[in-house]
Amino acid sequence: MMPRRIATAGTLLAAALSLSACAPMPAAMPDNARAVLPAQWSEPLAAGTEQSRAVATDWWTQLGDAQLNALVAQALANNTDVLSAMARVQEAQANLAFTDGARSPQVNATLTAQAARSLAAAGPTHSRSFQPGLQASWELDVWGRLSAQSQAASARVQASQADRDAMALSVAATTVQTYVGLRALQTQLAISQATVQSRAQALELAQDQVRVGYSSQLQLTQAQSEYASVQQQVQQLLWQIDKQRSTLHLLLGQAGGGTPPAATTDWQDLQLPPVPASLPSQLLQRRPDIARAAHTLAASDHSLSAQRAAFLPQVSLSANVGSLLINSLDYNPLTLWGLGGSLLAPLFNGGRLHAQLDAAAAQRDQAAYAYRAAVLSAFADVENALTGTRRLAQQSQFATERRDVLQQSLGFAHDRYEAGYASYLEELDAQRNLYAAQLEVVRLRQAELDNRVQLYKALGGGWSAASTHS
Repeated sequence: MMPRRIATAGTLLAAALSLSACAPMPAAMPDNARAVLPAQWSEPLAAGTEQSRAVATDWWTQLGDAQLNALVAQALANNTDVLSAMARVQEAQANLAFTDGARSPQVNATLTAQAARSLAAAGPTHSRSFQPGLQASWELDVWGRLSAQSQAASARVQASQADRDAMALSVAATTVQTYVGLRALQTQLAISQATVQSRAQALELAQDQVRVGYSSQLQLTQAQSEYASVQQQVQQLLWQIDKQRSTLHLLLGQAGGGTPPAATTDWQDLQLPPVPASLPSQLLQRRPDIARAAHTLAASDHSLSAQRAAFLPQVSLSANVGSLLINSLDYNPLTLWGLGGSLLAPLFNGGRLHAQLDAAAAQRDQAAYAYRAAVLSAFADVENALTGTRRLAQQSQFATERRDVLQQSLGFAHDRYEAGYASYLEELDAQRNLYAAQLEVVRLRQAELDNRVQLYKALGGGWSAASTHS
């Protein structure tokens, strides 16, 4: 009896091996989907760059504002996009557990009961049967189809974790930029309100001089125009501040209605974080969005392997055991059992398997191109931020010099007007130029801070692959 069973098993194995030759060859990844980065950045690091400093995970604390630190912590805890990304991680983990379950034996309890009335030679008869039992089945992963599916699900978990970290980095950076923008607008508002006061005094003086006939109506109308212009700017800034606060509330996961507390750090005291050293090749390990694309590519590749294995025979084992009770529950039950195996090999399916394989290959290629795009985009982000670091620093320097010169020019114009050597229009023009220069200095300082935040975000914000599993 045993030799016959061995022969049967050998026949099944031989049939499976013969059918395995029908599986198509694996599709190669496109050559143009590979990303190659240069060894160095095209923008040289500025003199004095702290090349030994690594990017800290809490890089925003380097700005030196305690209120900002609290707001970023609140955003990371309550932002709806971050919470949604965390929920997607849980979903991916549940899918992995479901996929892993397919590799384990399946055991089910069965219970059947039947009552029947039939006509026999001796007359009507009644029969009742009750059959409890257990059934077990197990698909042998001969060709690695199930393990490939499990590996694909595991890669998707890692991709979802990297996506969560990328979302957290984006929310942190956006919160910092929104806060910096709010403080910049408040500083511009303070400058504008101070300018309103000086223009109001100038307008009052112009009205008095027209009243006594010392100056013309032209100077009065110019003073009125400048006063109204700055008042309009104040209202514009107030509206922008309201919108900036609403944006900040959204990032914090709040419905709004409140305002952030007073700044604990003066606008001028916000520190510009140093430019960290980095190489283009390090982006592959430092950017969570690149890691997400890499894990997505790995998942697609494993799915393609699983789809290829679908062309191969599926080998399954089954077993069942139970009892059969007839007509009486206290009747001595009859033990029933069975062992078996099956081989399921696809022969004809109308081209569905080939279509599914082609679709899986196309999805893998899409993931490969998406990975290349993520790498190239990351490289461009860093290059742009490094270029902006130098250009904005130069602009800020020249703007500050221009503001200081215009401050002196206003003093000269005021003295000339007081001495009667020039009209008040000359002083108004100097005031207008100085006011615009003061606002420009604030805007450029905000642009420098924004660009430095963008650089830290582009370099991964201190992220590492180890944090993906946390």
